[in-house]
Amino acid sequence: MRIARTLAVLLLSTVAIVPASVAAHGPDPTLDGVFTDNQDLRFRWRSGSEPTTAIKTAIRDAASDANDSRGSKAATFTYDGGGSNPIGYGAGAPCGVNGLACFTRDAPDGFTMWLREQGHVFDWGTLKWCQAYANPPDGCYDAETIALDEFGHVEGLGHHVNYADNSDYSDAVVQTYSRTKPQTGWDYHTLRRCDVAALQLQYDMVSTTAKYSTCLDLATVLTLTPSTTTIASGGILTLTAGLRVASNSAYDDLSGNLVSARTVTLQRRVAGTSSWTSMGPIPPGTALGTYVTTQTPTVDMEYRSVFATPSVEGLEGDTSPIVRVSIAACVTAAGRDAIAVPCV
Repeated sequence: MRIARTLAVLLLSTVAIVPASVAAHGPDPTLDGVFTDNQDLRFRWRSGSEPTTAIKTAIRDAASDANDSRGSKAATFTYDGGGSNPIGYGAGAPCGVNGLACFTRDAPDGFTMWLREQGHVFDWGTLKWCQAYANPPDGCYDAETIALDEFGHVEGLGHHVNYADNSDYSDAVVQTYSRTKPQTGWDYHTLRRCDVAALQLQYDMVSTTAKYSTCLDLATVLTLTPSTTTIASGGILTLTAGLRVASNSAYDDLSGNLVSARTVTLQRRVAGTSSWTSMGPIPPGTALGTYVTTQTPTVDMEYRSVFATPSVEGLEGDTSPIVRVSIAACVTAAGRDAIAVPCV
């Protein structure tokens, strides 16, 4: 349920200084039950309680917003006049005393949704939908944002848990309290990073190349496997790195995921020395989550792969264990048990 709240802005002679960038508590809480991956939930207008034309447009747009910004295999929403999931508008809304909108969900079977009517009288004042005006006044609620919040609930998102000062309010659309124009967050038309993080945990990623929400902090595991550990001087050595999310029950559907199309760097050093030299990014391999390159060592070498913590997604960096590759000594064939190794 989306709840209204009137916010006052006070100018104080002394104020607390809040850092410009404050991390959210974490992903939104989640509700019991999930839909199947990418399940198409088709909705219709409730007979006898159809929204106005402007509100219909706002709800359809909110459905598209949810589809486009879910960042996961969460369900999608499609308007269909014959759909099984009714959305209503008006005086019949069973939304509680202060609810602007409300929902029911029975995953994976379906959902319902209601929005209050324009002009509904609450204890705190009269509801104004911004969509009801050619020039929306301050103090109106954006129906698209409110409907997006409800679609987030339908997916399985609970209200985001904010810091006491609400400094992380912009990290989620699915909030206990709504904001009105022109306050920050009054017209968000995409699911925010902590909404998306919770959906990714519940429904998994759309692909191995998709980015993890920055509201997550997932450990990764990086490996490096050589084609051989003994090679002739100047021979071709193939090195294959593998990157995945660490296996952790707290990571839900993301645990153990293969991770492709990231920057994984190869480093090497002469065996017995301490300084590493970067050999640049390792090209992607044909298998998901792999990165493959070749080297032609002439002396004993040590190799490792490095995945630096990215700033654009919620993965932690990792460094693979060190791999040592030795140069085979030339052996002159002598006797039936001798092994001949080509000399370069």
